[in-house]
Amino acid sequence: MNRALKRISFAVLAMFLLLLINVNFLQGFEATSLSTRPFNDRAVSEANKYQRGDIETADGMKIATTKPTQDLYHFERVYTDGAVYAPVTGYDSIYSATGVEHAEDALLSGNGSQLAFRNFIDMITNKPQKGATVQLTINSKAQLAAYQGLAHILQGTNRVGGVVALNPQTGAILAMASFPSYDPNLLATHDGNKLNSNDSALLKLSPSPLLNNATQTTLPPGSTFKIVTSSSWFTQDPTRNLGSLLDSPQPLKLPNGNQLSNDNGEVCGNGSGKTPILQAFAQSCNTPFAELGIQLGGATLKTTAEAFGMNNAHLDIPGVTVAPSNFTAEGDKSFTAFDAIGQHDTTVTPLQEAMFAATVATGGKLMKPYLIQQVTASDLAVVQSVAPTVLNPAVISPTVAGYLKQMMIQVVQTGTASAFNAANENGLQIAGKTGTAQNGANANPNPDAVFTAFAPADNPKIAVGVIVQGAGYGAAAAAPIAVAVIQAYLATLGIR
Repeated sequence: MNRALKRISFAVLAMFLLLLINVNFLQGFEATSLSTRPFNDRAVSEANKYQRGDIETADGMKIATTKPTQDLYHFERVYTDGAVYAPVTGYDSIYSATGVEHAEDALLSGNGSQLAFRNFIDMITNKPQKGATVQLTINSKAQLAAYQGLAHILQGTNRVGGVVALNPQTGAILAMASFPSYDPNLLATHDGNKLNSNDSALLKLSPSPLLNNATQTTLPPGSTFKIVTSSSWFTQDPTRNLGSLLDSPQPLKLPNGNQLSNDNGEVCGNGSGKTPILQAFAQSCNTPFAELGIQLGGATLKTTAEAFGMNNAHLDIPGVTVAPSNFTAEGDKSFTAFDAIGQHDTTVTPLQEAMFAATVATGGKLMKPYLIQQVTASDLAVVQSVAPTVLNPAVISPTVAGYLKQMMIQVVQTGTASAFNAANENGLQIAGKTGTAQNGANANPNPDAVFTAFAPADNPKIAVGVIVQGAGYGAAAAAPIAVAVIQAYLATLGIR
């Protein structure tokens, strides 16, 4: 063999050895990484070899289904009223998934270990295999009312808003709406070029429709935080009651020499300088509660706020991304005065607003919010279910919760939300608290509108939290949405 052929032979042998080493390396060390890469068509095809299971509401509305296709992926996702339910379902695309689609992917796709035996039976009986159905806690009527309420106010603006409704007794999420929203069908397409184009267009929008403003956006709570301040004050001294008098100057001189005033400089109560807490809460006076903040101190308020669920970075709700609501204990009492009325650095999500009302509604117990009720296999057998769990068994005492309940009822009967007292017709009584929050981060000159409520007051079935950025007074912008959600849900229970 001449020298040239020998060199070629060695080169071919070396390349063969390198190829052999590379193949073994990929199979031995990179198999898992390669199989989970989003652009791996074979892995995506394998994940979609079964018809994906449905996602449906608690009242039986199918909000995510599939349709057969003639391409590599076999089935394509279809979303009903996509923008209404996007914060709930998320989306499932050939590259990624979010929301419930991501949280329950193994069962929805039919590949979960809980379905292995049923898949085997289906295979030997030649029955088409299908993913499991996920039933949510969402009520379709409450969800639609929440979304339509937000859209009515925010359509055509660059502002955001969110609504969350809870069953206060269980923590089940009855509605979770966000605006702006998006159509998940845009991201369910199997056309890679179209998918990339749609995804890019959504990512360029501001504010982002992909963000769930019901649980991920925090804004100042305004006067709804007076629920926390009042709770802290009542808890501090058991002798205090609804008739206890608060100092109510106008304006209030702060320790740093600045002043804090009531809305439009109004005088609280009868102008005597002392006001019963029931009346101060119903009128949403600022100076009495700011004074309470100074007296209580930031550390005490923080303890109560955290009992209600604030500053919790580990509130795990499968299918939902939750940003913690924030309360920072300030050493400066002048800042604490503003914190006590829901201003300064205090920020909450609409979910937290609903948790405020839900805690009062249950007599002081806070249930853990959850979105997924149960998962059933194609043979209707339940393979996963969720039982209500307590997040905090004693946020406040039943006595304090009773005081807060009466104060929130007074807000709707004679106070800042009295425009909705008509909703109390036919025996329906709503307990609520308005909030109107100045927001330095808000480019809109109007304050953020906030409202939290529960109903019926004597036997609570629903608690609601609403925040609408830059929409003005809580009573004018946020309360109508909450009342609509309450009425829509209670109508499904035969309560009007």
